[in-house]
Amino acid sequence: MSAQAPVWGRAEQQDFRSRVRGTLLGGALGDALGAPVASLALDELRTAHGADGLGDLVPAYGRRGAVTAASQLTLFTVDGLIRAQVRRDTGAWHPPTDVHRAHLRWAVTQTEWGPDERRKDDGWLAREEWLYARRDPDRALLSGFGDELLGTLQEPKNPAERGSSAATRSAPFGLLVGWEPQLVLQLAVECATQSHGHPGAYLSAGAFAVLVHALARGESLDAAVQRALALLAARPGHQPVTDALQQALGAVRQGIPTAGRVDALAAGRTAEAALGAAVYCALVCEDIRHGLRLAVNHGGDSVAVGALAGSLLGAQHGETALPPSWVADLEGRPTLLELADDFAMEMTQGAALHGPSAASPGWLARYPRA
Repeated sequence: MSAQAPVWGRAEQQDFRSRVRGTLLGGALGDALGAPVASLALDELRTAHGADGLGDLVPAYGRRGAVTAASQLTLFTVDGLIRAQVRRDTGAWHPPTDVHRAHLRWAVTQTEWGPDERRKDDGWLAREEWLYARRDPDRALLSGFGDELLGTLQEPKNPAERGSSAATRSAPFGLLVGWEPQLVLQLAVECATQSHGHPGAYLSAGAFAVLVHALARGESLDAAVQRALALLAARPGHQPVTDALQQALGAVRQGIPTAGRVDALAAGRTAEAALGAAVYCALVCEDIRHGLRLAVNHGGDSVAVGALAGSLLGAQHGETALPPSWVADLEGRPTLLELADDFAMEMTQGAALHGPSAASPGWLARYPRA
């Protein structure tokens, strides 16, 4: 894999940081909003929260604004991409391996009580105690990251798994704005196969990353969907994902958005169903609060659709468009913002942090090359 670094002016750096923050915050907000209703059918959700459904953050896991494994893994994806860039100086540059190692560090948080200070090479994110809470990771995640074996497209982990957990951790790949879209798709696909080996799952992850990539570069979501469809067409097993995206586009033309349309698109709880529903919500809603409410009030996977739609809307509009009262209550917000800003700094100013003529010991302690 190779990528051309963009030229960054100050305005471009500020816009990029806003979109990185928006993508990660938006995804986490959708995750947190959907967490309390993730297992409810639409009629059960309306019984519990009224005819209009859930309209605000409510407690899950004992607190308002709590996130699930989807957000935890997204943070570790970001960490892995930063580490890949840092390790590039050594000549050992293979982003799928570095992201996989980051996901293995997440797996440790699901089996241990807290950080082990003896693991100096884990970096700062793995020492965040709040990430050691177990938040309903699916079986495919735990088995996929249960050993250090690196899966491939030819021999993926869990080849029958087509759930959405690989897609929901894939927004950070789309933030590699200096990469070509086909490389973004390929990286997301390769990393998705480490836990979800069904084409519907790993191609949904790749298509989602392509959508975020286009939005982070200032393109429209309509154009992003068309690019994703074009790239998918060359991939074996793409039809379910292609169909889901085309159904989302068709639903947009059916009039005023309704929970029933989202419910129909999200039915089946597969990765492609969640992606199609999320794209629909992002297409029909300019207002992020409205879009996130639409994305979680249905009988499908509310966490996945909420997280995917939130990332799309956040990448499109930037952090300042997010509902402030929700952002203020979001679990782990300081960690998320710190990581987002580190990612933006690495991608725009990495040479000044660890290039041949300069090195920051503090940066290399945060993101070790080992």
